[in-house]
Amino acid sequence: MVEGRTDAAIPAIRHPAASRTRLDRSGIPEFLELSRVTTPASTSVADTVENATATPEKEQPYAALGLKPDEYDRIREILGRRPTSGELAMYSVMWSEHCSYKSSKIYLRKFGEKVSDEMKERLMVGMGQNAGVVDIGEGWAVTFKVESHNHPSYIEPFQGAATGVGGIVRDIISMGARPVAVMDQLRFGAIDNPDTARVVHGVVSGISFYGNCLGLPNIGGETVFDAVYQGNPLVNALAVGVLRHEDLKLANATGAGNKVVLFGARTGGDGIGGASILASDTFADGGPTKRPAVQVGDPFAEKVLIECCLELYRDELVEAIQDLGAAGISCATSELAANGGSGMRVDLENVLLRDPTLTPEEILMSESQERMMAIVAPEKLDAFLAVVGKWDVETSVLGEVTGDGRLQIFWHGEEIVNVDPSTVAVDGPVYERPVAYPTWIDALREDSASALPRPNDAETLRDQFTKLVASPNLADTSWVTNQYDYYVMGNTALSFPDDAGMIRVDEHSGLGFAIATDCNGRFCQLDPYQGAKLALAEAYRNVAVTGAVPTAVTDCLNFGSPENPEVMWQFSQAVDGLSDGCLELGVPVTGGNVSFYNQTGDQPIFPTPVVGVLGIIDDVARRIPSGWQDAGENIYLLGVTSTELSGSQWAGTIHGHLGGRPPAVDLAQEKKLAELLHAAGQQSLVSSAHDLSSGGLAQTLAEAVMRFGVGARVWLNEIQERDGVDAATALFSESTGRVIVSVPREDDVKFRGLCEGRGYPVLRIGVTDPAADGDEPALEVQGLFTVPLAELRDLSTSTLPDAFGPIVTEHTA
Repeated sequence: MVEGRTDAAIPAIRHPAASRTRLDRSGIPEFLELSRVTTPASTSVADTVENATATPEKEQPYAALGLKPDEYDRIREILGRRPTSGELAMYSVMWSEHCSYKSSKIYLRKFGEKVSDEMKERLMVGMGQNAGVVDIGEGWAVTFKVESHNHPSYIEPFQGAATGVGGIVRDIISMGARPVAVMDQLRFGAIDNPDTARVVHGVVSGISFYGNCLGLPNIGGETVFDAVYQGNPLVNALAVGVLRHEDLKLANATGAGNKVVLFGARTGGDGIGGASILASDTFADGGPTKRPAVQVGDPFAEKVLIECCLELYRDELVEAIQDLGAAGISCATSELAANGGSGMRVDLENVLLRDPTLTPEEILMSESQERMMAIVAPEKLDAFLAVVGKWDVETSVLGEVTGDGRLQIFWHGEEIVNVDPSTVAVDGPVYERPVAYPTWIDALREDSASALPRPNDAETLRDQFTKLVASPNLADTSWVTNQYDYYVMGNTALSFPDDAGMIRVDEHSGLGFAIATDCNGRFCQLDPYQGAKLALAEAYRNVAVTGAVPTAVTDCLNFGSPENPEVMWQFSQAVDGLSDGCLELGVPVTGGNVSFYNQTGDQPIFPTPVVGVLGIIDDVARRIPSGWQDAGENIYLLGVTSTELSGSQWAGTIHGHLGGRPPAVDLAQEKKLAELLHAAGQQSLVSSAHDLSSGGLAQTLAEAVMRFGVGARVWLNEIQERDGVDAATALFSESTGRVIVSVPREDDVKFRGLCEGRGYPVLRIGVTDPAADGDEPALEVQGLFTVPLAELRDLSTSTLPDAFGPIVTEHTA
């Protein structure tokens, strides 16, 4: 049924199935109703360009929209007049911290400056587009990205987390790819704080609801509890898609006369001001005081949108495409026009609305979900409309691409926006914020964990080991992960609780990819430069232990307020560490996200630069799991153990301590270790591999035993003698560059030869152990203690259910 017309030939199409629940105006800040006047009709009277020119003295609520006085003055300078209400709305969202990266741009440039030829080999699309794209061979490519949805997930945990998943998936769709997997990286407050359960239940339910409804497997992530995140949890979402090389799409509007088409869900009042007001400011001490509406998601609409977009790509019916996420139509129109070096004319009244009372400014700022904008050649428009009609997706033609380099937006024939799109989307403010070395950090670093008492008696070591296994950040996370579908689509090769997720891309060759995300905020608080390198090294190692070759990086940089000079020092150090580390490892940063203002009052979160590493595996049949499955195999420790307990889980859990310097990291050794593991996987010499990180050797052994229920008998004396450490350090140190592997006895000589030939330290530290007749499997640390498998599992699996309720006994796969 025809709802409206942009001209005599191009209708706006309405499909009944997309006319869903109408949202009321609750949550829309009053200061956004900039042009509403009382009229008999529902149409608002707009603040036009002509009116703005004639009324230069009119006061405008720029501060309430998140703009600083000098930013407002700069907008007036750019335009040569005051902005219209619509222009002010656009600049306010696009110049926000969340969209413009105005405090981080000068640092993020380092990712583009520190690049080697090795890093360019497989990079098809880097930073600047919706997501990075990597060539994985055989004509296949993978696109992946991680982004934050932190503040919405504190205010409204379910919808905040759900729409975080939806938004990152649309970034993947916009590259021309089919989404194939999601992951999440979660940081919550103290597990026993009364408010933590509210956030945990909402966030996990939102992620599982949206991802499961889309039919996408959730193949990995992180769950961390720490009081520092109490008033500002972190909800980072990652999505991955696959595509053929020839199907790649970029968000560039070119070709004068091409049509600008908005399709998907209708535009409502949800999410208005999310980028400029909610995401780009801190919470007050008493909790969130600025509460614009959080976006509301509909995964079933997005599932249809995915299939619709893939058919449009298949039939080559779009020239470019852009998802509507943060800043909505303001972002899509200005970025498409700016990226294409073109102009655009849009008739805003053709936008199909859930709420007909929305003003033009609200329409421009709305962050309603499940919407896409396409650039379509006129001769393909009928075919385009036929496809969206087949999928019952509402569509409206808003305007066309022009060649004049201006973005012009009209409201019922009156011009309400006339700007150079680059000034909105590209040339926003760039700040060199004050940077100050933290006044507190030297004292923190001097308080080393080396001064903490380390036991040497068996009883105390066993007690500390069991406390660590049951601690919130090392305990089993099935309470979370069993709410996700791991295996939908049938291509999951590895998932929880393995070190990385793995997806098969090609059924015939077995080609696939592995992906892992990591960050230890405690290490970053002690040393953000080293902490970022450690996050990179751990994610790199977690991919390597699966047998994949680490290839590319995405990141989500979560920090406190950029207006705090000490936070900016942390940020600059972290970017230096990550960019230096990527250069040394030869893996490019393909894109990511910066999330500032993560603090309540004056208390910022720990620096939390989440790093995702993607690796390529030529045949997923050669994947390596994280636990052993057969008795009688030899257990080897690769790498050297040092007395590195500062920032460790042992220091935090047993002693309530944070101080000292984090572990050293040798990225050349990490690269050598990854190459060794890949060679071992190619020759099928190892039956399992598990990295050592949080909780050290003790936690890794416990997880390997619990993975498939096969016990182990290990000894520490050779580690202690070779590395000069005591038993507690051997068990709990978090030294880097270490992995345990299990090796079938028939491959023992070959494996030792491989390690010796590559010059990597190796020690045989145990054997996988069958249970004696009538006994159950156990982890035995010879001469110290034994913990039966049943006790291990009870310790590990009870912590989260005790805090949040019964576990889902059968996950949704």
